[in-house]
Amino acid sequence: MNDVILGIINFFTSALAGITGLGGGTILLGFMPMFLPASAIIPIHGTTQLASNVSRVWFGRRDLDFTHFRPFVIGAVVGVAFFGTAVKFVKLDLIPLFIAIYILLTQWSSTVNRLLKSFESFYLIGFLQTGIGLFVGVPGPLHLPLLMKKYDNNDVVVTVGSLMMSLVHVLKLVVYVALGFAFFEYWQVILLMVISAPFGSWAGVKLRNRLPMAWVKTVLPWLLTVIALKIIYDNAVKFGWIGAVF
Repeated sequence: MNDVILGIINFFTSALAGITGLGGGTILLGFMPMFLPASAIIPIHGTTQLASNVSRVWFGRRDLDFTHFRPFVIGAVVGVAFFGTAVKFVKLDLIPLFIAIYILLTQWSSTVNRLLKSFESFYLIGFLQTGIGLFVGVPGPLHLPLLMKKYDNNDVVVTVGSLMMSLVHVLKLVVYVALGFAFFEYWQVILLMVISAPFGSWAGVKLRNRLPMAWVKTVLPWLLTVIALKIIYDNAVKFGWIGAVF
């Protein structure tokens, strides 16, 4: 049943991303600790997001440009080598807490958001985006502000950005395979989520100009905050830091 619920959540979060262009992957990541073991969250989320990004690259393949992808690749490979070593020493049960804290910082800290949007080097962006992604799944679109400065065509921005994120997720999955994560044990939920993601994106694109969705951008930070606080509370109880209240 959890597999089906996650597939449905993935459909709606993908639709949300298709409508508003933001928030879907982060909301999905926030829900996943409620249904999956901590050690499975990042690899399963990465598999799902890889499918979404690869499909966007394929549909927009005529707009691909590799000029800025090459330095991103170098930074990403160095990042995964550096941070991939660090993952081995991190207690995976803490991953949901990393996710929750990162969600709160990106939603409410203007300093953090200014910093994430200020990078001017694709080498550095590739390094950080891949490294952070190993711990929190969705490091945020660090590459988009710089891509928007480099390209006037939004289709090129979206396609090249999706190509960059595809690489990030591939490298994340390589690390988790090396760590011994058994993807086959979760094949049902992976399959459902991989299938539901493109359908959700398609629905979102169709609804984008038909629904008055401006209110979503106001509600989204509060929804993410509630999800993050629930993750923190659940894990604080789990680790015995506080007693259960509910």
